[in-house]
Amino acid sequence: MNSGKRSVFLITTTCFGLAFLYIPMILLVVYSFNKSRIVPVWGGFSTKWYGVLFESEEVWEAVSLSLKIAAVNACFATILGTLAGLALVRFGSFKGRTLFSGMISAPLVMPEVITGLSLLLLFITLKEFFGWPDERGFNTITIAHITFSMAYVAVIIQSRLAGMAQDLEEAAQDLGAKPFRVLIDITLPLLAPGMLAGWLLAFTLSLDDLIIASFVSGPGAVTLPMLIYSRVRLGLRPDINALATLIILVVAIGVLIAAWIMFRQQKQRELELKMSEES
Repeated sequence: MNSGKRSVFLITTTCFGLAFLYIPMILLVVYSFNKSRIVPVWGGFSTKWYGVLFESEEVWEAVSLSLKIAAVNACFATILGTLAGLALVRFGSFKGRTLFSGMISAPLVMPEVITGLSLLLLFITLKEFFGWPDERGFNTITIAHITFSMAYVAVIIQSRLAGMAQDLEEAAQDLGAKPFRVLIDITLPLLAPGMLAGWLLAFTLSLDDLIIASFVSGPGAVTLPMLIYSRVRLGLRPDINALATLIILVVAIGVLIAAWIMFRQQKQRELELKMSEES
């Protein structure tokens, strides 16, 4: 296959892939402005379902709960995942390292149904023996999300540490810096991009989780994915399309802001490089 045919093939497959991903989203956005209550039947342009959505206390309670759980989960998962990654990469061989590494990796390959069921049984057992938790809700969902989110953060931190030279850390230790001071002043700042990526991934995983949250939640604790799933099971409603459209809008704005920041940083680096060459 010559270069011309290869280019046409790549462009065609790329277009089909992008169309497969984004055409359903475009249709969802279009039908969120459908006047008809029956989703597949176009009844004219209308924004009334956005009004219905904003008046729904149930939806915003679910959004608030999901955001709180995702934020707390992301913070704790980042801390624990960073510590686990440091232990696996910087501490070398230690007794039980293989077991510890396997336990960290297990949530990555464990089916969510098994994880959710095992955590449910754990919380039931804890309540019988210690009287906690009194009810399943925010705390149990957050703990469940931390158990699998920290595994993803640990993998990111391991990858970051594996590609990071130890010259600065060793130089600081040679100059008399204590290990804790080296960790705070050198290691963690170098790990900051990986920790930020882990935080964002943990936040997204928590916000998107349905199966595990369904097992460990109780009455009155309904996350956004659980609410959407319960409503879809009863039949598609245009206000769900409106909610999904708002989520797509928020994500798109976040991606554009991140792209703009990266573009600014790249331009700044190019300018600094140019100035250093001229000087």
